[in-house]
Amino acid sequence: MINFLNLEYFVVAAEELNFTKAAKRLFISQQSLSNHIAHMEQEFGVALFNRTTPLTLTYAGQRLLIRARSLLTYKDETYHELADIKDFTVGQLSIGLSHTRGRVILPHVLPAYRERFPNIDLKIMEGNTSELETGLLHGDVDLVIGMLPFRVENIETVPICAEEVLLVVPDAVLKKTFGSRTSQIRRQLQENADLALLRDCPFILLHQGNRVRTIADELFQEAQISPRIALEMENIETVLALSVRGMGITFYPKMFAANREDLQSHRDDGNSLDLYSLKNPITHGTLAIGYHKGHYMSQATKEFINIIKEMISFD
Repeated sequence: MINFLNLEYFVVAAEELNFTKAAKRLFISQQSLSNHIAHMEQEFGVALFNRTTPLTLTYAGQRLLIRARSLLTYKDETYHELADIKDFTVGQLSIGLSHTRGRVILPHVLPAYRERFPNIDLKIMEGNTSELETGLLHGDVDLVIGMLPFRVENIETVPICAEEVLLVVPDAVLKKTFGSRTSQIRRQLQENADLALLRDCPFILLHQGNRVRTIADELFQEAQISPRIALEMENIETVLALSVRGMGITFYPKMFAANREDLQSHRDDGNSLDLYSLKNPITHGTLAIGYHKGHYMSQATKEFINIIKEMISFD
């Protein structure tokens, strides 16, 4: 008889399409995994994999993958529901968010949650937007914290707070570009942070596809300028670190900049900079919690949403 363990092993093997990699991910031997798969094929009387290089799923395997994921989701939801019935004394909550956003949010929220609910097993998944939304869709995480809109279907959202992307302008860039006119340009930026003033300055940007980069590109298009891109990076913290060292102007979320100690340390090194609000709807968004509306929402999940709403509010 096929059990949940066999289904879990099959799903991992189907995702990896490589028994060696799947066995490592499951912390079992390749032979053990092969035996489980062979047992399932014997039980169903069909081949689930084409033993080709690379490995592929048969039509039967493709259909089983869909069913297996659904059955495993139902299993998890049943355990969550029964744990809730057990006076909320035990449970599990998995949360997905970006590494940088986690650094800002989790130190405020998780200690309060842990104090109220010490027996809830917390799991954190850090990744990019695509990885997190896929995890939410497949039930790998219960909640995702990110910016609206979410790009996957069947997701309900709870707005948490407003967010704004700021313009980061190091003094070193202004001095190198404008020389004696630096003070004048700074005053103009304080009155109206017009990107057109900075058309001759170097910019350090995230790679295309990132939300902050998309906002930057829309701003450049609106200002009718083609920016001088000095560098393109993947990590927003690296972009900021290079910017405050005077390598270029960049864009940075206000929530991340709220902890000004990080930026103040650069000022102490003689590297001053200013953060400007562009006062443009393009730079404004909403941080939200997303959850799969078709999945059972445990009490642990509901309580986390309540706590984060209490501790992080709209400006």
